[in-house]
Amino acid sequence: MAYDRENIFAKVLRGEIPCDKVYEDEYALAFRDINPQAPVHVLIIPKGSYVNSDDFSAKASDAEIVGYIRAVGHVGRKLGIVGSGFRTLANNGLDAHQEVPHFH
Repeated sequence: MAYDRENIFAKVLRGEIPCDKVYEDEYALAFRDINPQAPVHVLIIPKGSYVNSDDFSAKASDAEIVGYIRAVGHVGRKLGIVGSGFRTLANNGLDAHQEVPHFH
């Protein structure tokens, strides 16, 4: 599947759609979900053009992968949820109900 540069997360990354930003660095952007499914529901997306986790793991540089994982930890610490626990979830593809074709 080719990356769709007009998907909603691509527009968020370009600043065309506002977001409630939690964290940002050169590799990732984290923001609160507009339709949260949990008390704390933050989306963390890489800044590169990756369709899903498979695409990300196959094509991202080592620095991008490490930067993304570090962003997850940074967000957990910033929100104070590391001690109580949190889960990470990535739906990969249509059968897994991935709604936006940008890895998150």
